[in-house]
Amino acid sequence: MTALLTAGAARRVRALATAEVRLLVRNRTAMFTALALPVLTVILLSGIGFGEETDLPLGAVVVTMLAGFALLYVVYYNLVSAYVARREDLVLKRLRVGELRDAEILAGTALPSVVVAVAQVVLTAVVAAPAFGMDVPPNALLAVLGVVGGVVMFVLLAAASTAFTRNVEMAQVSTLPVLLLCMGSLIFSGVVVPADSVPDRVRDVAQFIPLTPIVDLIQLGLTGQTPDGDTVGFAASWAEAAAPLAVMAAWIAIGAWALRRWFRWEPRG
Repeated sequence: MTALLTAGAARRVRALATAEVRLLVRNRTAMFTALALPVLTVILLSGIGFGEETDLPLGAVVVTMLAGFALLYVVYYNLVSAYVARREDLVLKRLRVGELRDAEILAGTALPSVVVAVAQVVLTAVVAAPAFGMDVPPNALLAVLGVVGGVVMFVLLAAASTAFTRNVEMAQVSTLPVLLLCMGSLIFSGVVVPADSVPDRVRDVAQFIPLTPIVDLIQLGLTGQTPDGDTVGFAASWAEAAAPLAVMAAWIAIGAWALRRWFRWEPRG
């Protein structure tokens, strides 16, 4: 990470990200996935009543769902496709020959998707506050930590997922296990259905799915409500955040290890 902290590194990452933005704009499928799919998914789920049976404020439900789908679609799925496409076109191999370092190549490729995802979450929160009468969050910092940690986690998992994604078309299949598991965790986290209606064993397993700690942190930060249904204040929310923070950190460590172990910079021979 220290390689990304210098002025020269920032300039190189920005230049690569600019090129990636041009490629993203030209790819209609990627643009739809990045800009429309998360919003349309939230609108569809809200339209059929998902989240209405929970005790969470509607604004917090909308922001949490949008954040979850933005991380899954915009960051994870789009980046698996982008990394694989650049690898198969030998772009990654050529970039490594220049002055760009490995971390800068990965960060520059990811930056446009990350910016789009974070912008969607921020705009949704800004709109949801007056539209749904959201109260002042008891610990907004936890929600920010959840989004930032989620971005880092899913960038790493996207890079690691390219190890078993032979081409861009296969990304639609190789990403399904993570997408389906994480969508399930969004349902069982208490955002879509009441937490007390989910069997304890299912909740115990779901808390270790990558998206669950992110959802728990955002929900806790925006509402102060724990997965058990209790409401806590600023100080107590940090103690409640310990478990999801630990799970999130573990997944980040797993993603970093898997990236170093299996990420390939050129097509298989």
